[in-house]
Amino acid sequence: SSVRWHVDPIDGTVNYMYGLPQYAVCIGTEVAGEVVAGAVFAPALGALYSAVQGGGAWRNGVALHCSEQDDLALSLVATGFGYDPVRRAHQAGVLREVIPRIRDVRRMGAASVDLCSVACGRVDAYYEKGLAPWDHAAGALIAAEAGAMVGDLDGGPLEGDFCLAAPP
Repeated sequence: SSVRWHVDPIDGTVNYMYGLPQYAVCIGTEVAGEVVAGAVFAPALGALYSAVQGGGAWRNGVALHCSEQDDLALSLVATGFGYDPVRRAHQAGVLREVIPRIRDVRRMGAASVDLCSVACGRVDAYYEKGLAPWDHAAGALIAAEAGAMVGDLDGGPLEGDFCLAAPP
């Protein structure tokens, strides 16, 4: 069929192993190449995030709206790091360039939770390289339905392994 399911049974596996609450079960539904529905359940946070394309984003039944922050210097930015040491070293170099330009940075350990944090306005932006579709499918739709722009570094659609989510 033209339906593809992106399922991550534990996004934030290391957090889960260490008893940190930032982990989630994620399910994204893609139809004809486009994610149309998504759910992120973060049990330790007591949060069920959901979205349907064109239907808004929700946390435990309450509508979500991303931040309206448009000044990068005042933005709280979330990011993540890959497991490969070479990639992690490169990501640290990028972060070294980003930190002086933003309010502060957060590293929570689960792409889906980071994207839902953008949707809630808890962080102003999120970026990460090295993601698979199951890492971002549900969370990216939730962030987009909450009003965030979600895509690649050049403002194009979300493709490949890089994800950026921020207010317009």
